[in-house]
Amino acid sequence: MPADSSTPAAVSAADVAAVFRREHGRAVAVLARAFGDLDIAEDAVQEAFVAAVVRWPELGRLPPSPAGWIITTARNRAIDRLRREAAREDKHAQAALLHAQDEPVEEGPVRDDRLRLIFTCCHPALALNVRVALTLRLLGGLSTAEIARAFLVPEPTMAQRLVRAKTKIRTAGIPYRVPYEADLPERVRGVLAVVYLVFNEGYAASSGDELIRTDLCAEAIRLGRLLVELMPDEPEAVGLLALMLLQESRRAARTTADGLLVPLPEQDRSRWDQQLVAEGQQLVRRCLRRDQPGPYQLQAAINAVHSDAATAAETDWGQIVQLYDHLIALTASPVVALNRAVAVAELRDPAEALELVDALDLDNYYLFHAIRANLLHRLNRPAEAAAAYESALALTTNTAERTFLHHRLAELADQ
Repeated sequence: MPADSSTPAAVSAADVAAVFRREHGRAVAVLARAFGDLDIAEDAVQEAFVAAVVRWPELGRLPPSPAGWIITTARNRAIDRLRREAAREDKHAQAALLHAQDEPVEEGPVRDDRLRLIFTCCHPALALNVRVALTLRLLGGLSTAEIARAFLVPEPTMAQRLVRAKTKIRTAGIPYRVPYEADLPERVRGVLAVVYLVFNEGYAASSGDELIRTDLCAEAIRLGRLLVELMPDEPEAVGLLALMLLQESRRAARTTADGLLVPLPEQDRSRWDQQLVAEGQQLVRRCLRRDQPGPYQLQAAINAVHSDAATAAETDWGQIVQLYDHLIALTASPVVALNRAVAVAELRDPAEALELVDALDLDNYYLFHAIRANLLHRLNRPAEAAAAYESALALTTNTAERTFLHHRLAELADQ
């Protein structure tokens, strides 16, 4: 007997999780503006999603506006809780209720709630790494483990940083408000770092079955466009947008039809999005004309060189190494040095590259071990390569990455 077409489709936990990934940041931003308190906003949104896990399957369908349902439910639950606490003479609850009932219309240069949340979290009273971590938590809904992976620190360390950041915001009375024009330049570094880390979590998800989280990539690019519109004369904002567009242009080629990871040299470049390539390259040229190089602009230039090559064999590795030299001079980042070593292996010799890699202190970074394994394989040292692949496997929980590493191990065993 055919199914009744009027019967609503079941709602799964995966459906709710998809809404969470897509709408968490927006909901927290709206609630933070409503109540003037980040803790209240995050707790209320979490409660709303817990309610959705129960209620939406009972309904048999998603609400017409899932984001509106979450925001309304979160706001109502927060108000109910604050009223109970206010009745017990809780001054903090009373202040939050007053803020929600008499919310002023703020005017300022930042109109987007999520972008305003980023600028709020990037207050100069907080250390830069704390600003980035806090915003990833509130805006992207990333777990503490995901954020810890992005910073290459243990999860308990990151958990302590997040708690301290919220405590400092509360005790220092850091307000949730639209930044004034004069506030923007001193906060831009942290804001750009936040947007790029959101993009990176989407570009190579730290956990889960899929390599790419398209929702996070799209949100980061959307925010990047807003930043360029807000600060058209900030070359690093333009550079970051160019970098994200050039990396996003490869999305269709980065995995096979069944989700297997495809490394850059093996990608079918006909599948790259040429519209995004052209836009990214145009932004890189715009940066070059300004001649104020910064880290994001240099990374965008490196990606532009890759996108210039019709095949991997045609890549101008000499130019890429030179750009990495400039980037290292600005950042002294071991991850940048690791990527430079990959370019050195292509330009000159994998043995020289391996020496550079072995000098780096990145033992907790899975790509460090994966790159070492590749270099050792190319140097015909299969046992050491296999051990390095095993070390990489121990440091990643993403299914696509793990499958790729297992395939590389199998290739070594077959030789």
